[in-house]
Amino acid sequence: MSARELVVLGSSSAVPTKRRNHNGYFLRWDSHGILFDPGEGTQRQMRYAGLSAHDITRICVTHFHGDHCLGVPGVVQRIARDKVGHTVHAVFPWEGEEYWRRLRHATAFSDTDVIAEQPVVGEETVLTGEPEGTGSGELIVTARPLRHRLPTYGYRLAEPDGSRMLPERLAARGVHGPAIRRLLEDGQVRNAAGDLVHLEECAETRRGQVFAFIMDTAACANAVRLAQDADLLVIESTYLESEAALAADYAHLTAAEAGRIAAEAGVRRMVLTHISERYEPADDARFLAEAGAEFDGDIVLAADLQRVAVPRRRR
Repeated sequence: MSARELVVLGSSSAVPTKRRNHNGYFLRWDSHGILFDPGEGTQRQMRYAGLSAHDITRICVTHFHGDHCLGVPGVVQRIARDKVGHTVHAVFPWEGEEYWRRLRHATAFSDTDVIAEQPVVGEETVLTGEPEGTGSGELIVTARPLRHRLPTYGYRLAEPDGSRMLPERLAARGVHGPAIRRLLEDGQVRNAAGDLVHLEECAETRRGQVFAFIMDTAACANAVRLAQDADLLVIESTYLESEAALAADYAHLTAAEAGRIAAEAGVRRMVLTHISERYEPADDARFLAEAGAEFDGDIVLAADLQRVAVPRRRR
């Protein structure tokens, strides 16, 4: 069975707390390993979670506030120290390239040439091309700008739609054995009688799964676009509604706003994170309740070192 899960490495916002480290999220998607927004302490949290530098195939940075990127130097240097051999794509806002350079070369170390930079810019950037040597299938990464106080991008990861073969239709059209694979790969095949059989006659669409990652932003149309029909959405919910004015001032979301985005986008499972240090454990239920008043799907309030499964594929 495919391994698709989120590992929460940190779930605080600007200031870490005793129970919440700075941001850090690792998405295991089959043989892909995507590290999002590595804040301070990410390298150590990875050790606690049983993750190594060799697990990382991509690094995605939403923006260059410290709680989302100050772990970059340690992660890059660990990739170099552990002699990771495959390409690691590094995705970040083009407008923050100066900060990326500073982080990438923050201290003296024996560098690595496996980091392949992919800066994103404009209304939409679509990235394809997989890290070499991972044995991964295609996974399309789309970046869109969000509404924050400096250039910030959210990310959407999607596998292309596939096909689910229907045995009764295959039998009716006389397609058996190795011909089934040829039909799937080529889109058409001749059966034993010499008739041309097309894929759409014997298969139905298998929808590709979708993951979305939305950090620091005010509510905006691109947040909904990124999250559209996502199987798993990770979204900031820095504040409760009692601090809605503060959220607006700092261009952040409340739990209720995050819930509205998930509801409008038709999300299946939502992970609330990036929780302000002002809140205590007793407030956890309020985050779930305020988001749940807007969204009737599955809601998870992130906790450090928690693992959240991508929901099973829709039929």
